[in-house]
Amino acid sequence: MSAVAVAVPSAGARPAPIRRGYRFELIKLLAQWPIRLAILACWLGPALLVTVISQQSALPADTLFGRYMNQTGWAGPLVVLSFSGAWVLPLLTSLVAGDIFAVEDRLGTWRHLLVAVRSPRRLFAAKALASLTIILLLLAGLAASGIVGGLAAVGNRPLVGLDGHLLDPGQAATSVLLAWASVVAPTLAFAAVGLLGSVAFGRSPLGLVMPALLALLLQVAQQLPLPVVVRVALPSYAFIGWRGLFTDPAQTGPLAIGIAVSLVLAVAAAALAYRLFMRRDFTDLAYDGSSRRVLVGAVLPLAALFAVTALVIASATPASGSGIDSTKLDRSLATAFAHIYRMQTVELHRPAVTEAQLRSSASCNKGGGLVANVGPGNDWRCVVTWQLPGSTAIGSAIYQLDVSPDGHYVADGDGPQEVNGFFQVHTSTGDAPNPLWQFNGSIDLLTATSSN
Repeated sequence: MSAVAVAVPSAGARPAPIRRGYRFELIKLLAQWPIRLAILACWLGPALLVTVISQQSALPADTLFGRYMNQTGWAGPLVVLSFSGAWVLPLLTSLVAGDIFAVEDRLGTWRHLLVAVRSPRRLFAAKALASLTIILLLLAGLAASGIVGGLAAVGNRPLVGLDGHLLDPGQAATSVLLAWASVVAPTLAFAAVGLLGSVAFGRSPLGLVMPALLALLLQVAQQLPLPVVVRVALPSYAFIGWRGLFTDPAQTGPLAIGIAVSLVLAVAAAALAYRLFMRRDFTDLAYDGSSRRVLVGAVLPLAALFAVTALVIASATPASGSGIDSTKLDRSLATAFAHIYRMQTVELHRPAVTEAQLRSSASCNKGGGLVANVGPGNDWRCVVTWQLPGSTAIGSAIYQLDVSPDGHYVADGDGPQEVNGFFQVHTSTGDAPNPLWQFNGSIDLLTATSSN
């Protein structure tokens, strides 16, 4: 097939304004039925899902904040956020940004656009801004729908944080909104990767799946026992870093680093996409990318950026290894137990007690003392002790901990039964959920790791 030359505008022809190009690209996107369905699903789906699940007796207790979905309306949007960060948002960036340039290659319309716009730079900017607008609209829909659905189904009630402390409705609202705002940065990073794939692979479907494929690889990587500096350097870490907003004090360090990493990746991937776009041959109607160009112009620069980021984080933080050890777990578990013990005290109508009066402490070991007390795993065993005011007896409770590589853990009560050995407690008004039976917690991976 002979190449079709692209008409070059005369020197006196003025490029079309970016505003007009942006509006045109936005209309094109909104005219596509997959985009319309995605917008409808994002603005209605989470509300319906949260409403239905909140009314069920069996809640998704294995999902962060899932066990509280029938107790407060602020738990629902956090469950939606957990799932969206892992899968939904990367898929949406694939759908929008991953196809924004490739569609012109499939339809063979580049020469018409270039003649109309008369500026490749403005054409790139218009397409990038239009895709960004749609992606932010989808993200806003997920957040708004989840919040409205949760509040309508359950109500504006306090939320239990990841260290057991109770957030009043105002604090919960602020933390939830900040959590959703924090995932804008990693969403932009995946969108930029989508733009890069769409430009680099032309009409090949590989560009469309780039953000989704990256999300899958990063999900696998997050489950591996990686060094903490490598884990935090992954562009997907900001999708889970928001958990630190629900501890007291807030663990903002990992979240801030995750957001910074995502923004750097977004800028780098967008710049690489722009560079490839300005250098491509628009006269090739069968353009489907070049493996060498993709490797040299996209993969290697991003890999180098990741390596540099990990080195910077390693030099700027005191954390080492996995970032998980018995000292951190002891401190986190004792704090969470004290907070939740107060909740159980109120539930059972016992005399009020403060965390300071309890003087709770914890001692955790891994693998029955046969292995080093560091790293993730489901073989952590902890003993929590406390003492009530005016009593000489020391209470104790056993917990089995399942610690994830990202620092999140689930504490499962293992007795005594009257404290944490059963999922319900007997109150004056009937049986009620036992808050000490099972709860979630989180440790700051970037604090100094002990040498045990």
